[in-house]
Amino acid sequence: MGLASSTPKASSNNPASKEKMTNTKDNKVEEVKESEEISKAFAAVAGVRKEVDKLSERIAALEVAVNSGTKVTDEEFVVPAELLMRELLKLDGIGAEGEARLQRKAEVRRIQKYHETLDKLNTINSNPFSDKHKAVSVTTNWETFDS
Repeated sequence: MGLASSTPKASSNNPASKEKMTNTKDNKVEEVKESEEISKAFAAVAGVRKEVDKLSERIAALEVAVNSGTKVTDEEFVVPAELLMRELLKLDGIGAEGEARLQRKAEVRRIQKYHETLDKLNTINSNPFSDKHKAVSVTTNWETFDS
């Protein structure tokens, strides 16, 4: 008779039990929030990747045109460069941790690579000697004077 009443039970009346349950619930809520944030970051990076994929097709077409000797307007380089910068800004606004951060970083590098490609193509396009075999390199030897 006396044994049953003297043993502490892990009931809802026990403060230690309530604290454990609250901590467990808090941890699960935090885990769910983190998981949702990670999912949002993955989705945001994927959205940027999709837009960059579209721009990459445009850049590839420019590359074919410029390498074949076709003159292209400056606007054809400026517009994709601006769109790439917008996507870069979108990535900058994405808060990400772990794998999502690595994906974001890889996408930033990819955008930078495409931007460099556009710059090179624009340089080739604006060069009056589009035939590389006829290009002339001009260097200047500056004469120094003692004063």
